Amino acid sequence: MSLSPEWRAFADAATAAFPALGTEVLDAAEARAFLAARRAPAVEPIPVAGVEEWLVPGPVGAPEVPVRLYRPLAAEPNPPIVVFYHGGGFVLCGLDSHDRFCRTMANEAGVIVVSADYRLAPDARFPAAAQDAYAALSWVADHAESLGGDPARLAVAGDSAGGNLATVAALQARDNGGPDIAFQLLLYPMLDPACDSGSYTENAEGYFTTAAHLRWYWRQYLNSDTDRADPRANPMIADLTGLPPAYIATAEFDPLRDEGEAYGRRLRDAGVNTEVHRWNGAIHGFMSMAFHLRETQRANTSAFTALRKAL
Repeated sequence: MSLSPEWRAFADAATAAFPALGTEVLDAAEARAFLAARRAPAVEPIPVAGVEEWLVPGPVGAPEVPVRLYRPLAAEPNPPIVVFYHGGGFVLCGLDSHDRFCRTMANEAGVIVVSADYRLAPDARFPAAAQDAYAALSWVADHAESLGGDPARLAVAGDSAGGNLATVAALQARDNGGPDIAFQLLLYPMLDPACDSGSYTENAEGYFTTAAHLRWYWRQYLNSDTDRADPRANPMIADLTGLPPAYIATAEFDPLRDEGEAYGRRLRDAGVNTEVHRWNGAIHGFMSMAFHLRETQRANTSAFTALRKAL
């Protein structure tokens, strides 16, 4: 299957507006400056019941973690809470890049969404982001009632590198005796620093996110190859028993497709109730970027329905 004309147009436009990562021409600071200099289209924010900005305690000796809380327009009293981690290869993006997606998730799933702005590499390499992810999750769990949510219905979610952090936060919660996590929503997660699956070859170039981009991201995040043996960086090697149920979305034309699906099989083998949905014709990042395309709308509805049902 090849990209449809509408997806080809979207992929080409996204590529033209993105820095040349993986060529060693740009460093992380220059890549962020490139993205910050783009003129963002004027789009009215999706209405929600409320948006709040917080600074929450980070890991011991580390800075506070900025978070943004979204309250859904229509929700039951004391709704579930989802802690969300944005993608961007551990290097790019932040609260603003995923603002529209978080607003959509809050309203469609009927949940409070807390989006965590973890430290970025290479300024703060592994395990900084993983530590921030768990610190934010722990704070939300400790303050769920005062935030107006249900502490017994707490989930983690993330896209791309944020999918890595979501499942790593769940692993840390299991290993550290809490908090209890009810569900994990992983959208085309970036999990395996080996970068050697079949989809890395099939989808190496031409679909916006390239194999070179992803390898560059891992080089920024990890200190050395030794970190690849740490499950907090590489959950593909973790013991997955006792993790919460999961929903994994993958995209056909994504270098990360195969590792997300392999992770789903490993979860099932470990006795974890897991749904895996491949969205044919789509590219990496589509669920938080291509809101106008029908496949994105279908994928988001499927994911948010699973989230609502699980919680």
